[in-house]
Amino acid sequence: MTRKQLIEAIRSKSSYLCVGLDTDPERIPKQLLSSPDPIFEFNKAIIDATRDFAVAYKINTAFYEAQGIDGWKAMQKTVEYIPKDIFTIADAKRGDIGNTSSQYAKAFFEKLPFDSITVAPYMGSDSVQPFLEYPGKWAIVLGLTSNAGAADFELKTMEGSRLYEQVLKTVAEWGTDENLMFVVGATQAAEFKNIRKIIPTHFLLVPGVGAQGGSLKEISEYAMNEDIGLLVNASRAVIYADNTTDFASAARKQAQAYQQEMKTYIR
Repeated sequence: MTRKQLIEAIRSKSSYLCVGLDTDPERIPKQLLSSPDPIFEFNKAIIDATRDFAVAYKINTAFYEAQGIDGWKAMQKTVEYIPKDIFTIADAKRGDIGNTSSQYAKAFFEKLPFDSITVAPYMGSDSVQPFLEYPGKWAIVLGLTSNAGAADFELKTMEGSRLYEQVLKTVAEWGTDENLMFVVGATQAAEFKNIRKIIPTHFLLVPGVGAQGGSLKEISEYAMNEDIGLLVNASRAVIYADNTTDFASAARKQAQAYQQEMKTYIR
């Protein structure tokens, strides 16, 4: 999906909601567990319920890889089921030496039809570049994360600037705002103004709204740019809004609530 197509989808739905499909078999409603593929059946119901309000779905691959081959198959069925006009993210946090990253890119962009993949930049440009060689595909690079451990490295000052600032400045030169996004955690709202000074036009994938306590209002106020420039992810708050037979309806209601709030912030 191109930047133009993504912006058009956001404007059309008045939404920059990304629904995270962090599907844990232990949290799937019990009535689905007897089906041949409970993970896919759950995801299918969530997608059907929320597709009117979501512009992206983020599949956290760890939840699928932990289930072995069955989980991988469920992931493939899920990404293939998502409507083509909705942006898809493989939250895989890959990043390795060049020839290995090339294989990761092939796995997620050729064998699986993802639009994007999250990437760790620690190993440098040759570990990220292979993901930038696919037209219409995106590398979403870890910038400033929402976890407590971000203080261990990302927020440390080195040579007059914090490490995450150096990452943003350096990585932005490896691609463009047409194929690079950055992950910035919702709990880092105080940093958004500074981040926008460094990367004013790039899209940001912002996890941490909902269960992690990030403020949608603050994100929208401090990080939105002329093209919106945001994909705000909510996972548990949407997909586990209810664990009864009404789980899909509850997910739809929660997704709609996020969309309605987002609509008020869009300018």
